[in-house]
Amino acid sequence: MTTLTLAKAINEGLRRSMEDDPKVLVMGEDVGKLGGVFRVTDGLQKDFGEDRVIDTPLAESGIIGTAIGLALRGYRPVCEIQFDGFVFPSANQIITQLAKMPLRSLGALRLPVVVRIPCGGGIGAVEHHSESPEVYFTHTAGLRVVACSNPADAYTMIQDAIRSDDPIIFFEPKRRYWDKAEVDLAAAGMPIDRARVVRPGSSATLLAYGPMVKTCLEAANAAEEDGRDLEVIDLRSLNPLDMDVITESVQRTGRCVVVHEAPVFTGFGAELAARISEKCFYHLESPVLRVGGFSTPYPPSRLEEHYLPDLDKVLDAVDRSFAY
Repeated sequence: MTTLTLAKAINEGLRRSMEDDPKVLVMGEDVGKLGGVFRVTDGLQKDFGEDRVIDTPLAESGIIGTAIGLALRGYRPVCEIQFDGFVFPSANQIITQLAKMPLRSLGALRLPVVVRIPCGGGIGAVEHHSESPEVYFTHTAGLRVVACSNPADAYTMIQDAIRSDDPIIFFEPKRRYWDKAEVDLAAAGMPIDRARVVRPGSSATLLAYGPMVKTCLEAANAAEEDGRDLEVIDLRSLNPLDMDVITESVQRTGRCVVVHEAPVFTGFGAELAARISEKCFYHLESPVLRVGGFSTPYPPSRLEEHYLPDLDKVLDAVDRSFAY
């Protein structure tokens, strides 16, 4: 076991993938000499060369378009979008080409492209640097969407994503980049499309992914003082969803709160609430409640603590669930 930050765990996962397969390339803005703005790719260009760790122009559409061409030629590109809010210039390439081409070719063409996106707030950044754009991509048929929440998962999930023949949007919680945990560098990890129960419980179910998993764990620990035993599930995969784990938990606890940083209105939690209501209707003791950001553009950094879901907001939703 090795103690790693989440950022270093992704770095080690990328390194392992590049050692195992010479067709794996890393490309993006400042990923080479600088090692990425969060230093996630630090040292990779020195060890693998400029032909495999490529500093691109500041053009996200060009990054994804080039990656699609490389994938068609047998490579496995890993693209870094420097900040979440910068992904939108590449949306046309992702939505109309990356997601569609495999089906358009009736499966004859595969596009094993991984798009890494640091996501969420909590770092005091300016506009366009703290977005949560996951719902745009979960709604796009043809893409797989995953989100890591801890170093151990980050290490195995990035490798699984690179090995996949499907295009994958890989969300990384930027405020958790410096969180440390033990990582087994020899571990294979659980399948990338499976949810994990990170804290068993019996009173209510908290569903989260990415940066909010840690927040929900803190809320569950605080709820113990009120005699509430909250189960916390890390979704890990947003598309496809592991409904078996979710359904089993909610049918057992009878209550569910969904937590994410993105605005609540038409956010990813709405899909979860709808599916849970359909599958667990007769087991629910209260409606599925959602906790998220406000329906406003991400605020200036001095206001983000009021915008982001925190322990108190999660516990308030739990209280409201038990009030029914």
